[in-house]
Amino acid sequence: MRIGELAALAGVTPRAVRHYHHQGLLPEPPRRPNGYRVYGVRHAVVLARIRRLTELGLGLDEVRDVLADDAGAEVAVVLRELDDDLARQETEIRRRRERLGELLAQAEAGTLPAEGPLPPALAGLLGALPVTDSPSAAKDRAHLTLLAGDGRGDAVLEALAPVTQDPRVPALYERLDALADAPLGDPRIGPLADELAAAVPDAVIAAIPAEGPVAAAGAYGDAMLADFAPAQAAVVRRVMELLAERMRR
Repeated sequence: MRIGELAALAGVTPRAVRHYHHQGLLPEPPRRPNGYRVYGVRHAVVLARIRRLTELGLGLDEVRDVLADDAGAEVAVVLRELDDDLARQETEIRRRRERLGELLAQAEAGTLPAEGPLPPALAGLLGALPVTDSPSAAKDRAHLTLLAGDGRGDAVLEALAPVTQDPRVPALYERLDALADAPLGDPRIGPLADELAAAVPDAVIAAIPAEGPVAAAGAYGDAMLADFAPAQAAVVRRVMELLAERMRR
């Protein structure tokens, strides 16, 4: 058989046959004097087996292991590993579809946050915050998204729930906005920092994980401070220091 005939018989393309040769999966056949390969039934059987194994989801390295074991024991091992992997994928796909269903329901109800698809804990918190056009509040919402994603910040987000009902919060944001063009020596910096830190519930301090963006005072803190004008950054820096002191108590 020529390569095209072999490929048609096994249900693959000639390019796939050449690729399997290159990968060492399919033995090279003898060649005629004109250089054309001459395939036999043995090649067709091996090629059909390769096709079936790849259709099951095996990678070429796994296929190579199966083909190398004529006794068939390796087949059972690899297929069991494949089955376990597919089961994990099914679980993950099911979880993602459940989350997608929640987001679709929010989108259809018009309750999807402006920040887009968010984990439930964060979506609930942002949805409960008072509506405001404060630039500082908008930045705070953006910074809160860094707490979500891996589940470690969920406890912090839940502990922040009382802040959404705190009548002091909108006025504190407005006072921070007012420092946008203020000098670093502005006397409002210290008192505002004290009040902002005091507005953070003790439950939040207790929920902050030992590791993660909340507890990190390095790159995360520098990036967050860069979002603010100098006087505003001085307030935020002082708030972070005060919260760190409470964490150490």
